[in-house]
Amino acid sequence: MQSAPLSVDRLGALLPGVDRAVVHAIWLVTGGRPGPARELAATVGDGTGDPVAELALRVPSRTGFLIPDVALIRLLETAAARPLPAADRARVLIRLARELLGDPSSTGRREALVDEAVALARGHGDERALARALDGRLHALWDPAAAEDRLASAAEIVTLARAAGDAEIELRGLLWRFTALAELGDLDAAEAALVTYGRTGELLGDAAAAAVVLSRQAVFALARGELALAARLTGEVEVAGRRAGLADTDRLTASLRGQLAMLRGRPEPEIAPLRELARQLPGHFFGATVARALVAAGRDDEALLELERLLPAVLAGTGPRWLGAVADLAFTAARGGPAEAVRALYEALLPYRGRLVVWGCANTITGPVDDLLGRLARRLGRVAEALDHFDRAVAQETRLGALAWLAVTLHARQRPGDRDRARSVAARLGMTLDERPEPATATEPRTGPEPPRYANPAPAPGPATTEEPAATEEPAATEEPAATEEPAAVEAPTAAEELAAGERRVRPPEPAPDGAEWRLYRDGDDWILAAGADPVRLRDVRGLHYLRALLAVPGQEIEALDLVAGGAGLRAAPAGPLLDAAARAAYRRRLAELDARLDAADRTGDVAGGADLTRERTALLAHLRAATGAGGRPRRHGAEAERARINATRALSTVLTRLDAAAPLVALHLRASLRTGARLRYQPGPGGPARWRV
Repeated sequence: MQSAPLSVDRLGALLPGVDRAVVHAIWLVTGGRPGPARELAATVGDGTGDPVAELALRVPSRTGFLIPDVALIRLLETAAARPLPAADRARVLIRLARELLGDPSSTGRREALVDEAVALARGHGDERALARALDGRLHALWDPAAAEDRLASAAEIVTLARAAGDAEIELRGLLWRFTALAELGDLDAAEAALVTYGRTGELLGDAAAAAVVLSRQAVFALARGELALAARLTGEVEVAGRRAGLADTDRLTASLRGQLAMLRGRPEPEIAPLRELARQLPGHFFGATVARALVAAGRDDEALLELERLLPAVLAGTGPRWLGAVADLAFTAARGGPAEAVRALYEALLPYRGRLVVWGCANTITGPVDDLLGRLARRLGRVAEALDHFDRAVAQETRLGALAWLAVTLHARQRPGDRDRARSVAARLGMTLDERPEPATATEPRTGPEPPRYANPAPAPGPATTEEPAATEEPAATEEPAATEEPAAVEAPTAAEELAAGERRVRPPEPAPDGAEWRLYRDGDDWILAAGADPVRLRDVRGLHYLRALLAVPGQEIEALDLVAGGAGLRAAPAGPLLDAAARAAYRRRLAELDARLDAADRTGDVAGGADLTRERTALLAHLRAATGAGGRPRRHGAEAERARINATRALSTVLTRLDAAAPLVALHLRASLRTGARLRYQPGPGGPARWRV
């Protein structure tokens, strides 16, 4: 048997009767290796659909999570270039978007693929295609802030999948439901959802689902401090995962063992493997976990160097590992990071207070966000604010029975008796606590007088699911540093400081009619929110300008770019196309030349030359597709619009977080009424006024 890679022509001779397009697709995926090519050819269908698309949808990925399967991506790109029925094209595009998640630079392309796929599936009315498109959207555009959206989308996916009789996609929807509930801090509901997922997997005979269930049970055991159980379950995950052929088995078990080692005070052996992952998977923030492990090992200086290297990229990032990476850098910064970095991380985490730090589909959970906010606030010298966050974290951990997390937070909080209790819990669990002294408080540069400080309101009981940013209609493709949202963050008090200080209450010049009208208006450098008999004064932040613009036109959409450009719907100058007609024509001419040269390379068996040409062709196609929309029409500049969407959403989220303390009823109404995304609107929901005057 010939084992050397074959050209397309020679592979075609080896596979008589197979259509040339299919031969080319098989060659793309196998690299022309005869054995794998024969095996793949044997799976080709009877020709009832497009054979290349069917092959692209059926070939399994051969890589783990976040590792691009280059061969499969090549095949999917080839299938996407063919004329396909709407439902098939939607499935091809959404799978391509999923596979591109491992490429952090492909955010814009993934968003375009997802948008087209979802639109095609909805327009076609195919329940199965739509369920798969929605699942792919959650996967390809993994927005850390969109836990509520994940929960709603999961319900829709499950409903559509059951109607279509698609058990595989129903199982995925159930896993999304479990993940969202864990993110929102409702671990009781998450465990119930995990049971449903596991039972459904059993009905389907899905061995991989059984391994997933075991791994998440190990995660819960770690949180509760059941370390021996976690170790035993991790061993079972390894056996079950390998038996099921689960590609991520090694990384799943390594993550669990790493968490176990950290709790037991043995972080050193974890550092080198984490560094290797950071090298192998750039752009996915494994270096942040390196930094946390270095802190746990007492190597703070090295950890702070990692913080300095990674912080800009992490703050500008997104994806399934983003919140965990921010959390790990926050833990690191609290051990001696500069004030500027600590503030930036605090502002990045603040919209997630009340939630848990969840990685991916809850394959790792490292505790409450409030624990980290407390550490950062203490580092900045905001003692009352830090205690408030720590109190919230302790209440959440107590409610969840998460004794391992509780011991760590009590040790950090340091109220009277906390450290003795923490040591007692840790000793009984077999944990090791970091007994090193706290670092000195960082100095915060400030101009002007120190604002007055008042006590915080008591923490709200129960999972803080209402403390999310305004519900997004579109998953975020990229994230910008929080500093871009509030340019005056160094000179003006931050939103978090205002929570600590409280909002100064004033009486407006004219009392508003009770309940009929709420008002938001400027008063000097501040704003007055009059919603009832007790108005509040708010310090000026950018999000209040955006809020006023939306309140002025209830029910009407404003483009994010317009809102950010002028604050009241002032339209920015229209952006030009990414590529003009001449440039697009030049790209297509070069693609035609490459196709001709690839055919020649196939005929002569020039595998190395063909690989070089294929790389150039793939890069050109990616650039051309990123610059063109549906039907090859020119796509307009998207970076500015995307940045505007993110900044507007974050700015509004900051305002809502402030209103949670200053005007909770108004905050509740606005959370139910604001719609964010590429276009934003205020759609009056329950609990609001008859009208706004702004």
